[in-house]
Amino acid sequence: MTDPRFPFRVDPETVPALEQVSQGVRAMTEEDLRNPQPGLPETPHEQVIDGRAIEWEDITIPGPGGAIGLTVIRPAELAGPVPGFCNAHGGGMVTGTKEMDNARLVEIVSELGVVAVNVEYRLAPRHPYPAGIDDIYAAFEWTAAHAAVLGIDPGRIVVMGGSAGGGFAAAVALRARDRRGPEIAGQLLLCPMLDNTSSTLSALQYGEPALAAWALENNQLAWRMVLGDALAASTDAPADAAPARAVDLSGLPPAFIEVGSAEMFRDEDVDYARRIWAAGGEAELHVWGGGFHGFDFFAPGSRIARAAIQARLTWLRRLLGL
Repeated sequence: MTDPRFPFRVDPETVPALEQVSQGVRAMTEEDLRNPQPGLPETPHEQVIDGRAIEWEDITIPGPGGAIGLTVIRPAELAGPVPGFCNAHGGGMVTGTKEMDNARLVEIVSELGVVAVNVEYRLAPRHPYPAGIDDIYAAFEWTAAHAAVLGIDPGRIVVMGGSAGGGFAAAVALRARDRRGPEIAGQLLLCPMLDNTSSTLSALQYGEPALAAWALENNQLAWRMVLGDALAASTDAPADAAPARAVDLSGLPPAFIEVGSAEMFRDEDVDYARRIWAAGGEAELHVWGGGFHGFDFFAPGSRIARAAIQARLTWLRRLLGL
């Protein structure tokens, strides 16, 4: 049954979470983004780890625009080289910090016994394209180059992220292919932000601020801040900014693409999977019925979120031979 507060089907168990998060969604302004306010306090590392045998290290590495902050999360004991993950956080490329994703990465490290590298990249509008992708790609190259020190198998590195981070992960895969960069074993794309035109049916259906975790007008502003007015909604935008603009999707590593049926990125994500298949590539697509944008993040205890997380882990185990 459709909830009367939402003119589309949302998984009933997640409606309270969507209600809460949508109340906090408001139209962003360029001034907000150029003069950001302090965010929420960071959750202490010990609280996120919650007694699990996991180690945590914050480091900095050289980057194209200065130092890049990384958090390296690893099992307390490593038995030989293990798969590695390079993660970019969400936030529309204009907000957010890597700490947002630490809990998600701790779960992956705990479940799979892998090493995760979480990247703090420069945000638009203070640092428009290509700053963000430059930082994340540099962090990916650093991860591959330092695989032995990190305890990572260089042949089993996954790039990943959610929302804007998913778009960045797809862009890293495209860059690595085009530049003949380090090997990527797979790309884990969680409700990825791929299409700068914001013109799909689902973008128009599910972008109303009062009904969404990420609003259409905020999406449009974010792309303007990243690409500038001339390219913000243009099909001429560079593919390593907006992967939906890539003409050729052949030769990419296997992709896992996850999205909710009740969110604005649904159609662009489905189309990306379809185009990978058309190019002869490998993609596993999950469209979770009733899922809103970030449902696993905002309603992690719901049955739909638990099912989505298990589907990711199952794919990763098959991909990485775990």
